[in-house]
Amino acid sequence: MRPLDRADAAAAVDTVFAGLSPRSRYLRFHSPIPRLPAAVRDRLGDVDGRRQAAVVASACGRPIGIARVIGDGTGAGEVAVAVVDAWQRRGVGRELLTALAARAEEIGYSELRGSILPENIAMRGLAARVLPWARPWFDGDTVQFAAPIGPAAWTVTHEDLIADLVR
Repeated sequence: MRPLDRADAAAAVDTVFAGLSPRSRYLRFHSPIPRLPAAVRDRLGDVDGRRQAAVVASACGRPIGIARVIGDGTGAGEVAVAVVDAWQRRGVGRELLTALAARAEEIGYSELRGSILPENIAMRGLAARVLPWARPWFDGDTVQFAAPIGPAAWTVTHEDLIADLVR
């Protein structure tokens, strides 16, 4: 597990994408994507370590998963995680999301947000295990979540109390 830098990001993105089944690609990108368009590949590989940061998990020298955060470098950052099919359900996603949360806090983010398809039970469970204080809600198409990190994670707000009562 290590931070992903711009020099090897494109190759890591290509390797992880190639290891995803059509179903995994659909769950990750919320759309059937047989090939990764160049513009999307470039965007996923554009990590600057401040606004857009990523961590990569490797096994035998090959990338097996990537987790990334994107935003303006402060406040909330949008999170995404992908693990190649051969390594799913082995704890790689948990390690990636945990490392990404720590990295996001280091570079100034105070909240992680995500958008998960309702049928992606594995990712919903992963988010709940790694970020158990996250506030999930259904927006009609996806399950959204917001999870404070760092000092903000230990602050109880009025929203938190209401969300707990509603659950």
